[in-house]
Amino acid sequence: MKIDKTNLDGFYIIALEPYSDARGKFIKTFNKDLFLDLGLKTNFSESYFSISKRNVLRGLHFQQPPAEHTKLVFLTQGSIFDVVVDLRSSSTSYGQYSIVDLDSNDFKMLYIPEGFAHGFYTKSEQATVVYMTTTIHSPANDCGIRWDSLEIPWPTKTPLISDKDKKLVMFEKFKSPFY
Repeated sequence: MKIDKTNLDGFYIIALEPYSDARGKFIKTFNKDLFLDLGLKTNFSESYFSISKRNVLRGLHFQQPPAEHTKLVFLTQGSIFDVVVDLRSSSTSYGQYSIVDLDSNDFKMLYIPEGFAHGFYTKSEQATVVYMTTTIHSPANDCGIRWDSLEIPWPTKTPLISDKDKKLVMFEKFKSPFY
């Protein structure tokens, strides 16, 4: 594993190192000791995955306090245009975003700390995205900002999006609970 910093403090891109042989590939997605050495959280409490069709946009989502969480995100199938937004009001990068093209053949993973919104657009025919989180999902604390409320250059202006995501607050009206 190789962990690289990004333009957003605390958000990392992790290059995974697949082991290949005649049978296929083996990929380690988590190493507690390496994470601890870098001061990263290791207390993951829940794991789930989504399967999305081409042109689906999910996000921009986060859990607000007291159920905020850190996420590890990676793909097992497909390719996505992934976006992470800094929502920490005291951060020098508040309101800024980072874009990462993730592809299941590139073996990259994202470490997204508390206080960040996350979303993605599916570029491939189908994409399977795996999430590991440090808290259990809390519907009462599930929150988000509108995907089109920042100047993010999404691959399309007409994605498939849930009714719930269409009703999220615009960023300029968002009151951050993160400091």
